[in-house]
Amino acid sequence: MFAGIRDASAGNDTLFSQQQFQELMGRFQKEMQQKQQVEAAKEATINKEKGKAYMEANAKKEGVMQTASGLQYKILRDATGPKPTATNTVKVNYEGRLIDGTIFDSSYERGQPIEFGLGQVIKGWTEGLQLMSVGSMYELTIPSELGYGDRPMQTIPAGSTLIFKVELLEFK
Repeated sequence: MFAGIRDASAGNDTLFSQQQFQELMGRFQKEMQQKQQVEAAKEATINKEKGKAYMEANAKKEGVMQTASGLQYKILRDATGPKPTATNTVKVNYEGRLIDGTIFDSSYERGQPIEFGLGQVIKGWTEGLQLMSVGSMYELTIPSELGYGDRPMQTIPAGSTLIFKVELLEFK
């Protein structure tokens, strides 16, 4: 098949008509997508199991609280005052890590906070930030079902439990 692709790309005579070639490529792409989906599902299952074990151990740590949804949080710096709602826009600094400690995103590294609508992010952020007042800093441990679920996202594997250090700077 690869020899045929090379021939077609080079403009040489081919064993297949253009239509046959397109059908073969379509089948090949479909098979590859199916294999990727199976691999992502396997990866998600493994990551969910690891995440569950991590969260069970984390729940026993001093200062860690858990909401009814399964979101865990630890207050790193407390503050008083009003709290945002899901309809507010918030401005935060944050660092996101996987349970193995790998940092996948950080506004601190970029040198500037991020602003977004609280209802437009993963469920764990929407819920967790509504617990915070301006000036507070929390560590949010977010199970995959409150994060990206079984979808891999750039540097975040499918089924990942996520850990965020979040500092609420302001909301409107």
